[in-house]
Amino acid sequence: MAAAEPAAAPDAGRRRTPRGSARRRIVAAATDLFARQGYEATSVQEIVAAAEVTKGALYHWFGSKSELITSIYRELLAEQTQRLREIADGPGPIEERLRAAALDVVRHTAAHAAELTVWARSAHLLHGEQAEATRRERRRYHDLFRDLVHEGQQRGVVRTDVSATVITHTFLSALGNTHTWFRPDGPLSFAEVGEQLVALFIGGLRPEPAARPSGDHAEAGPT
Repeated sequence: MAAAEPAAAPDAGRRRTPRGSARRRIVAAATDLFARQGYEATSVQEIVAAAEVTKGALYHWFGSKSELITSIYRELLAEQTQRLREIADGPGPIEERLRAAALDVVRHTAAHAAELTVWARSAHLLHGEQAEATRRERRRYHDLFRDLVHEGQQRGVVRTDVSATVITHTFLSALGNTHTWFRPDGPLSFAEVGEQLVALFIGGLRPEPAARPSGDHAEAGPT
């Protein structure tokens, strides 16, 4: 830098948590700190200080730091699973429902990028019944998405040379790992990246057209 910057005030760089209910402030502060510092490096004291609440308030809502991060993700997963059920049970053609399901993944990931990134980076550190329950709920979401793909296969609009399980995990993993390479200052917004992933997903689902005999072979008579 061309000139030395003035000394920072004691609170400089510390993000202020939006006012609101104590629970919302705790969740917002924890998400911000986990995203910037990592789950393991963030203490309960830092969370309550950023949220401007007491430890008693935090433990009123969450039994532990691990329950806090798990609850953040489980609530988002429950909302996403409910939307996927509504899409899967909807009246539209399977092609439209598959596209709607894929777009919902994109929009959900874009709207909750910070929370989902925190979970992706920290899930392997969490143990206990709550963490296991969350993983079971995530598997149910995968199964629901896979069933939608399988319906497309049964109706002849999704290729069958690749299993529905492989298709599902490939798409959800591709989108779920976007945070590892996406650059906010790059040429595409997250929404644009997501739309392109959906285009790849939908395009890759279509069955290969049946091979047609060439003109020579079609017109050739018996020898």
